[in-house]
Parts: sequence; structure tokens; C-alpha cells
Amino acid sequence: MPKAQSTFRCTECGWTTPKWAGRCAECQSWNTVTDATQTGTAARQVKPLAPSDSRIARPITMITAEASAHWPSGIAEFDRVLGGGIVPGSTILLSGEPGVGKSTLLLEVAARAALSGQRVLYVTAEESASQVRLRAERTNALDHNLFLAAETDLATILGQIEQVDPQLLIVDSVQTVSSSASDGLAGGTSQVREVASTLIRVSKDRNLPVLLVGHVTKDGSIAGPRLLEHLVDVVCHFEGDRQTALRFVRAQKNRFGPTDEVGCFEMTGDGIAEVADPSGLFLSRGTVAVSGTCVTVAVEGRRALPVEVQALIVKSSAPNPRRVTNGVDSSRVAMLLAVLERRAGMRLGEHDVYVSTVGGIRLTEPGADLAIALAIASAYSDRAFPSTLAAVGEISLAGEIRPVSQAKQRTTEAKRLGFSTMIDAELAHLREAMRLAFSLAQLEQPDVPAF
Repeated sequence: MPKAQSTFRCTECGWTTPKWAGRCAECQSWNTVTDATQTGTAARQVKPLAPSDSRIARPITMITAEASAHWPSGIAEFDRVLGGGIVPGSTILLSGEPGVGKSTLLLEVAARAALSGQRVLYVTAEESASQVRLRAERTNALDHNLFLAAETDLATILGQIEQVDPQLLIVDSVQTVSSSASDGLAGGTSQVREVASTLIRVSKDRNLPVLLVGHVTKDGSIAGPRLLEHLVDVVCHFEGDRQTALRFVRAQKNRFGPTDEVGCFEMTGDGIAEVADPSGLFLSRGTVAVSGTCVTVAVEGRRALPVEVQALIVKSSAPNPRRVTNGVDSSRVAMLLAVLERRAGMRLGEHDVYVSTVGGIRLTEPGADLAIALAIASAYSDRAFPSTLAAVGEISLAGEIRPVSQAKQRTTEAKRLGFSTMIDAELAHLREAMRLAFSLAQLEQPDVPAF
């Protein structure tokens, strides 16, 4: 009798292989390939079960749409990202790099909710209760409605929920909690799936909002199975350079609101503070115009932010000039350098080029192309543009200036902040934009030759 061949299948994506592998070749997940015959993935006979009267299928027109009411967390910038506040029975996953301030933000959310009279259970699985108490004293987050528990066992956490009966649950973090009902170490694929699904089921059954902290891998993605992001209702990412105090919260998934909102925060000695109007954070404070600078208006979510782009051009003696960028895409800058050299006649191949943004913000949208190109042109010619000039537009390989989204909002924000001259897609070509910018510079500095 020939021996029956086993089939191994990945529990994450369904990839199959005749031999066992420690890593899935399709989704690159570790320890997810199992024997399909031993795990019982063969087809089974499932008997139909009659649904109850309350769960029987009805026409969609007969179903009443009961909108879930948001209740504010007390932090306006966090509520902006969530779509108006926290929805009862929802599960929110907050991810971010180590040390960015996830625990500090959620402790502030817990303190605001407890101050409003709600019972909050904060479960810390990474720190001791005394460590969280010290941080709460520093950030003034002490309240008798805020209950603190240092637990790593899922069953014990469920017991804490039964005893405290909270109106808000915070678990820090989901990768450090383990369940005896699942094999593997805490943080593994099976453990994260079991812990997350159990907490989500408790959230739905008790109409209890749950905030989960999620770890990230070295490439910035959320650690654990991709199923974790599918199960939760809201996925937020807390980002920011640890060398600067500025932090951003972005919604990557939101079942109760938009996903294009951004919350702005600042890390201080007393905790985390909201930045309601971050317009002046990304502009230099110099009173004298300097060559190599240009201001653009970027859109983060629904918020328009003025960002100053700075460029420095230095004669290079090396055979391969340097191209150093900070806060902008290096490949985008390389393309703009080629356009400037080919379409505007600038010989940049013999110079080192340095391009950076002010304030640590990162520009990823193509609407900043025109400001980057003008900043490089200003640094190359050593002529400063007026401080009232702003530029927004995408540049094609032909040197054309293409329009960008939300142009009216960008112009309105620029006018509000005192930028009276706006260079955008109304000028068809990059050379026309450069002529206008240098002509305005010559009006302020008559001794400077025109472009």
C-alpha cells in the first residue's frame, strides 16, 4: 500500500506545500505551516442549525440603522482621528515604535475618562503597577475611577473585568498577554490570535470599548498575524521621531469614521500635550530671507500644514556627488534634480545636494515637488525668495506643473498664515515658476541679477 502523502497548509494565507516549512513562502509568516490532515482541515459534515427568532434573516429595508454614539475621550486630537470619539463595544488597536509614547497617550486617555466619572481598567502586561503609578504621578493622571492591574494571563484579565466591571478597558500590550488555551509563547501567532479574539468577543458581549497596544516589527508593520488588523474595528499608528517632541496619530482603518485624519501631539516633561494648530511648527524662525528655502502647504488628512523645505548646494570634488535627504523621498529628489538639469539648464551633476524639511515632518505627497525644486534652484543661484512666497504642485518629467488635490484648502491656509504669493499649477511649466519666483526676489533685492 502506498503511503498517504501529507499536505501542509499555512494558517494565515492558505499556501500549501508537500513538505513542512518553518516559514510560509507566500506571506513570509513564521510557524504558521501545519499538517492539514492532523489539524482537521479535511471537509466535515456540518448539520444545519435553525436560527433563533432574533437572528433570523430579514430584508435589509426592515432593519433599523442604530448609529453608535461616540463619547469623547477628552483629548480632541485623538477624537479627531477616531471620527468623533470612542464607540461603545469597539476595539481600537494602537501601534507604534518603542518609546514613541503609546503608553503615555493611553494613560492620558484613561485618566480623562476616569475624571469624567467612568470606571477604567488599565491592564499593564509590560510594566509593574508601581512603574505605571510613577508615570501617572508625573502626568497628573491619578483618579479613584482608574483601576490598575499588572497581569499577563488572559484568564486573570477576564476575572479582573468581571470584578471591576469597567466602562473602558486598556490592555498594554496584546503581544505580552498569553492564554493557557493556546500553545506557544506570548507574542506568537496563535497566542495573539487567541488573546485578540477573546478580548474582542468580551468587548461585543459587554458593549465595552477596548484599547489594545500593538508592537511593530523592524519594518514598521504590526507584529503578529495579519488577522489581528482584520478583527479590530480601528487601527491607529502612533509615529514620530524620538529625537524630536512631535508625534502624529494616523488612522489606517476605521469602521466608524474617516481614515484621512491626523492628530498632532507634543511630548513634554509632564506627558503628552495636544497641538491644536501645528502651523508654525514646520517653519524656520529666521527674520531674514535665506537662499535655498521655500514653503509648501502639505495636507495631512484633512489638515493643511505649511512646511518649509531647505536645500543646500555645495561644489563637489568627488566623482560621485552626494545626495542627502531628510524628511523627503530620496528617489523623488533624484528625479527633480534630473528635471532641473534637463529642463531648466542647471548643472547639478558637479554639486553635492542636501534637502531637508524643518521640524522633523516627512513629506510623501507629490504636491511638494515644486517647493523642493524651487528650494534647490534658490540654493544653486544663491538668491533668496520672499518670505511671503509658497509653492504647491507636482512636477512631471517634462517639467510641467500638475495640479494637486485640495488646492483651495491649501491656498486658504497659506493666505491665513501671511503667504500672499502662491505659485501653483496656474503656471504651466517649471521654468515659468522659476522666472516668477526670481522676479519677486529681484524686487526685494534689486542688485541681484534676474534669472
